[in-house]
Amino acid sequence: MQINASSIQAHSSWMNNSSHNVANVNTQGFGALQTNLEESPTQGITANSSKGEGATDLAKELPEQMIAERGIEANAQTIKTYHDVLGTVLDLKA
Repeated sequence: MQINASSIQAHSSWMNNSSHNVANVNTQGFGALQTNLEESPTQGITANSSKGEGATDLAKELPEQMIAERGIEANAQTIKTYHDVLGTVLDLKA
């Protein structure tokens, strides 16, 4: 479950950074944030952000937001399914 929770957190950071980029699309001199998701043996999934060289590319940001959203939804569904199965197992033992 920690992997799913860390993945939700990482995908949320990715979404926040992408939203920040879109909000600043017209800000002169703004360097878009780049977010990379990385697997960590001890922490699950982590998001590493850095300031990019170029301006915000709206054609890139929308698909990235869609991917981040799907990542959050998929991991939330996995956690929900885990809790449903655990509840069923506990009901069977009772």
